[in-house]
Amino acid sequence: MTKTLNALLAQRMQLDAAIAQARKEESKEALKKVHELVAEFGFTAQQVFPWRPAVKKVIPKYRDEKSGATWTGRGKPPAWIAGKNREDFLIESRTTHEGPFLAEMAAAASSKQRT
Repeated sequence: MTKTLNALLAQRMQLDAAIAQARKEESKEALKKVHELVAEFGFTAQQVFPWRPAVKKVIPKYRDEKSGATWTGRGKPPAWIAGKNREDFLIESRTTHEGPFLAEMAAAASSKQRT
């Protein structure tokens, strides 16, 4: 006996409704159990939901040539740079451009098109 498409869709709607109702009831029960356990053992939010904020990597701006130590320029300056000219310790930009800049390349391309 083959069921029609409409009969199958109606059956699926009934199943979806039953699943949603069961999930709602069971989730209430689960949340109640979680609250009981938290209260019983005195857990903190950090213990229940451990998280760590994302650490942002800051690129060093200064380097001591003698020791190789670096400093980002944030916070209290280290002893090797304190009271000294910071420009002497600057790390050269890591974004060195070998070759023409984009604007120069565009200008060269447009001049080639004209000729």
